[in-house]
Amino acid sequence: MLAQTHLKVSRNFLVHAREQLALGDSLQASEKGWGAAAHAVKAVAERRGWRRRSHNDLFRAINRISAEMDRNDVLDLFSIANALHQNFYEGWMEDENIDRGLVGVARLLDVLDSPPD
Repeated sequence: MLAQTHLKVSRNFLVHAREQLALGDSLQASEKGWGAAAHAVKAVAERRGWRRRSHNDLFRAINRISAEMDRNDVLDLFSIANALHQNFYEGWMEDENIDRGLVGVARLLDVLDSPPD
């Protein structure tokens, strides 16, 4: 999958996450939020030729991205997305927290989709 395709998928997933939350499906909203973040990281990893097949690969990639950009907030935003992923399986988040998480995912997508300085 090309990096641009991953970015398009990530934006689409974020839209679907918001739609699912509005429909009351907090579990699907959570998972779509995670998917949006994961695909955005995959896009960056693909452009750099990094592995991107597993959760471990994504976490290694986000650590490298954070270091390259000198932005610790990237790690925080990805951690929020990971909490959404966990919520898909456990269902412990309130809708208000999922909504806030999706705001964080949107910020992450904006950072990862911006051209490097």
